[in-house]
Amino acid sequence: MAEFEWPEPKPVKYRLYYNDDGSPKCYTMDELPGKYIEVDLETYINHIWNVRVEDGKLRILPILKTVNKLCPSLDDGIACHPRDVCVVTNTNQHHIKWNMTTHEVN
Repeated sequence: MAEFEWPEPKPVKYRLYYNDDGSPKCYTMDELPGKYIEVDLETYINHIWNVRVEDGKLRILPILKTVNKLCPSLDDGIACHPRDVCVVTNTNQHHIKWNMTTHEVN
């Protein structure tokens, strides 16, 4: 009886796929279409998202604190009662539209 030989496994590669602007798209070990760079195991495990790919190299961006704030909007957002943002109203009634905006601070 012939002995079965297993094929050689492919080497494991940790990849970070990224968008045209260098922002991260996904971390994976799969071969996907698109641009990617190989990263080390630690970077892959941590899935660091505050990074950019520039000239084929990974650059870690400083972590910024974000502050979310409700702001009135003329065009889009959730229609609320003019005197109480907690009361959602129909757009056919007198209302003010509110949007959540995000501000980054150091």
